[in-house]
Amino acid sequence: MHKNQQQATGTALALSAGILDQKEAKTTHGLLRGSERFELLGLIDHKFAGQDAGSVLDGQPRQIPIFAQLTEAINAVGKPDYLIIGIATVGGVLPDHLMAIIRAGLKAGISIVNGLHDYLQDHEDLRQLAEANNAQLIDIRKPKKIADLHFWTEEIFQVDCPIVAVLGMDCAVGKRTTAKIIHDAVCNQGEKAEMIFTGQTGWMQGAQYGFIFDSTLNDFVSGELARAVLDAFQKEQPALILLEGQSSLRNPSGPCGPEYLISANAKKVVLVHEIKKEYFDDLPAWGPLPSLQSEIDLIRAYGSEVIALSLNTRGCTLEEAKAAQANYQSELGIPVVLPLEEGVEEIIPLCLQK
Repeated sequence: MHKNQQQATGTALALSAGILDQKEAKTTHGLLRGSERFELLGLIDHKFAGQDAGSVLDGQPRQIPIFAQLTEAINAVGKPDYLIIGIATVGGVLPDHLMAIIRAGLKAGISIVNGLHDYLQDHEDLRQLAEANNAQLIDIRKPKKIADLHFWTEEIFQVDCPIVAVLGMDCAVGKRTTAKIIHDAVCNQGEKAEMIFTGQTGWMQGAQYGFIFDSTLNDFVSGELARAVLDAFQKEQPALILLEGQSSLRNPSGPCGPEYLISANAKKVVLVHEIKKEYFDDLPAWGPLPSLQSEIDLIRAYGSEVIALSLNTRGCTLEEAKAAQANYQSELGIPVVLPLEEGVEEIIPLCLQK
């Protein structure tokens, strides 16, 4: 993480651009659920303008208004320090409609935070606008220089607090959300926890230690993960370190997870599953999700244990969610939590146990 990025903090507007109700806006969803880095003043989303952002997200009002246009937002809540691109796009490319809002923000002197693969700093006109208006272009996914990357070392075995990996059955099922909720619950109980971010939203929410997994050269992924854990342990002495998972162990488009279990020495796993998801990335051609028991067995084969299951209830009624919770708990014999509906306090002692 570059120095100016790590120090970035202040007020912000998030851009969800008409898809606040879709999983592709999960960066915005994370910001709405809480950030220690940015104070979210409002959203820009023409489809839901005039509504409360929390009400749209999950029915819980958060007094965060939604505006149709940037100028309308500035007039209502004042000029923010940052405009955050809060969505994922096809191929990570900045489309024209987003570029127009970005240019307007820069002309108003607002710094832009971008988590897409299409770097703002690669666009000469944006660099010129930023310089002319004393604004920053912050590309979260821009890779570190080779000299700043780390290879893996056995120092990871010096960490003696619990390391819990939050892994998922697929992409976009709530791994970071579950990790953040566990982190906050531990802190609310008076213990110290650190969440290692591995994606842009975790950084935006305020996590201090981590790296962007999918922008890191493969040779250095294990080393960067272990180094983030070591830094958090040595500098903070937490009671718990949580690892934000990426993708899943068997998603064919980008399997990920053994690094957490082996290179980061995470001996405990909270596994996240979306109840109504049947196929990887919701695409039948990619194949059906494996059974939960087979995933638990696979994780055990790596030398780690699934201590709890966390359920994503997208598309479920509360009755359906509770029934699934009871069924999985009976079938698997481990605690099953509904983090958004009921919290995660039940599994905190399991996470903290050495």
